[in-house]
Amino acid sequence: MTNLAPYRCKNADMNLGLSPDDLLVLLAVGRTGRFNTAADDLGLNHTTISRRIASLEKSLGGRVLVRSSGGWELTDLGRQALSAAERIEAAVNELALDSTGQQQLDGVVRVSATDGFSAYIAAPAGAAVRRRHPRVSVEIVVATRKASQIRSGLDIEVVVGKPQVHRAEAVHLADYALGLYASRDYLRQNAVPESAADLADHSLVYFIDSMLQVDELDLARKLTVSMREAVTSTNVFVHIEATRAGAGIGLLPCFMAEQHDDLIRVLPAHIEVRLSYWLVARSESLRRPEVAAVVTTLRETVDRKRSQLLGSPPGERSAQSRVERC
Repeated sequence: MTNLAPYRCKNADMNLGLSPDDLLVLLAVGRTGRFNTAADDLGLNHTTISRRIASLEKSLGGRVLVRSSGGWELTDLGRQALSAAERIEAAVNELALDSTGQQQLDGVVRVSATDGFSAYIAAPAGAAVRRRHPRVSVEIVVATRKASQIRSGLDIEVVVGKPQVHRAEAVHLADYALGLYASRDYLRQNAVPESAADLADHSLVYFIDSMLQVDELDLARKLTVSMREAVTSTNVFVHIEATRAGAGIGLLPCFMAEQHDDLIRVLPAHIEVRLSYWLVARSESLRRPEVAAVVTTLRETVDRKRSQLLGSPPGERSAQSRVERC
């Protein structure tokens, strides 16, 4: 059995032995920030989780967790204990080898990302992870928001714009472009804008201004300030379908809009917004092999789709000529 003596706290209560099971419970709580989530992951109940943490704190002679607004956070002592728990987990994982002698990854990895990234990057990346590691499950939570200061229940967050976070690592994944798009039918029935000033005669399909939580997406709206709002939504797939239905001109991610042949880009030389995707995760989460595997696959998927994320270069024909040819 792993020698846990180096990780015992130097105080009067150290005559009590540490339980490896208690340490592994702390590991689950430290990664998720929630007792209930840790209980589900371990197949235990909330009461057992609380009892295990209390037992560990009694053995160590101090608090390992403190309550925060978003869940439970590790104390300095808790982080030391978590390091010991990671060593135990690593030792156990070394015994779980497949027929080729490779370590079998196991567990649930929870990813939060915007709707477009979730569908076109995270979903295929999750499928690739499953092919490589059949015992790893990838849960994708769709959210368009700033990076959380408390990442309770999440292993990985993908956000728009460089985040300001503490006790976490932020990694730039890729840039992507937004452009103006309209359906062919809409452009047949309405004057094709030839300059930014012409946009005042058109309606915009975009996010609901009062509910937008991402500063970079809010700044993008300032390029179309002369346009009145048409159909707005918190979901970019609604933007796509409303634009295809002729509600107005959509300010859309190029990599999503260009999946649809009936959408034509408008004013590509005048209106383009460059934004960036960033990956955020706690250091303790990144040390988990299954989380590291998901991060690696996300980056591989992004690399393959980097040109799509930036959109096609402007064509030689204007939007007007493309409409007339249809």
